[in-house]
Amino acid sequence: MVATPSTASNTGEPLEIIAFRVQDQEFCMRTTSIREIRGWSPATPIPQSPPEMLGVINLRGSVIPIIDLSRKLGMGSTTSHERSAIIVGEVHNMVVGMLVDRVSDILTVAASSMQPVPEISTSFDKSFAEGIIAAESGMICFLNLQRLFRDKELDDIAA
Repeated sequence: MVATPSTASNTGEPLEIIAFRVQDQEFCMRTTSIREIRGWSPATPIPQSPPEMLGVINLRGSVIPIIDLSRKLGMGSTTSHERSAIIVGEVHNMVVGMLVDRVSDILTVAASSMQPVPEISTSFDKSFAEGIIAAESGMICFLNLQRLFRDKELDDIAA
């Protein structure tokens, strides 16, 4: 299966991204799916929630789930610290907070700088990654929130 470039890659439009670190690896996502970036605040655990869900926080009167993005990506749990941040995004019409180790930058990159994710093995699920961006600081995995959080998963979290 060959990865197809995003629509922006085909049109040559620049990509507006937010770059962040999770477990010493650089990731990014489109800024259009992000509502805000917050400092870390402890989440209230919810019994019987999925393992990657840390709990919920009150965001200006709305209760939103907080997801350990590291665990969601299969990289183990994150230990929050003073540089940790919560990236608040909207996915499938639901607001979700994602714990990251730190936010690196907000960038505009050429769509042509995004390369397809290489084929590794048949058991490797690369569906959540739109591609890899080669930046001066190194390689950045470009995440697609719509594919990372499937509708069914968010229904389970919201229930």
